[in-house]
Amino acid sequence: MAIRVLLVDDQPLLRTGFRMILEAEQDLAVVGEAGDGLQAIEQVRAMQPDVVLMDIRMPRMDGVEATRQITGPGKDGPAKVLVLTTFDLDEYVVEALRAGASGFLLKDAPATELVQAIRVVAAGEAMLAPSITRRLLDKYADHLPSGEEQVPDTLHTLTEREVEVLKLVARGLSNAEIAADLFVSETTVKTHVGHVLTKLGLRDRVQAAVYAYESGLVRPGAQ
Repeated sequence: MAIRVLLVDDQPLLRTGFRMILEAEQDLAVVGEAGDGLQAIEQVRAMQPDVVLMDIRMPRMDGVEATRQITGPGKDGPAKVLVLTTFDLDEYVVEALRAGASGFLLKDAPATELVQAIRVVAAGEAMLAPSITRRLLDKYADHLPSGEEQVPDTLHTLTEREVEVLKLVARGLSNAEIAADLFVSETTVKTHVGHVLTKLGLRDRVQAAVYAYESGLVRPGAQ
């Protein structure tokens, strides 16, 4: 079945461009459009999309609050949120990830990258592009923990191997890349990632990466 996509952006021309790109793919179907966060919430309830392509800065209700109401704590609906951003709005992206977004993508990304991102998010994975993540976190390095703060108690629930996996997730590595780095199978990595998310009460890899930086476990630019 086709992946059902809702387009949310306050610029009609951008929505039209996204629609043309997505409807050219046999496995994607645009089921609705919205020009602000309030409309997005209404459309999600009415259309039950699999993925919401969400702009951040919009009238009436921005994409962060809309994301929180669509996928935040206590929300069990199927919709995943993929945030569209430009680098001058990166601070909003961090808030959107905290609010429950499954990933973020630059507005000027190639069409093939947009299509692939939607497929990845629809499959339940997080869109955590290493290059974007590093630039985002480096830009806000001064606002992140120094690493000298007290380590959260929840981090102590992880095994040594799970901590290693969390650090690599925070660097944006895929399961296959982590498996190669640690000389284990990809299935083993998936198991470790699952344990990390469960023990820390996190939804996906994006939240795990944010947790790793905010807890001081990983610093921008660290290897």
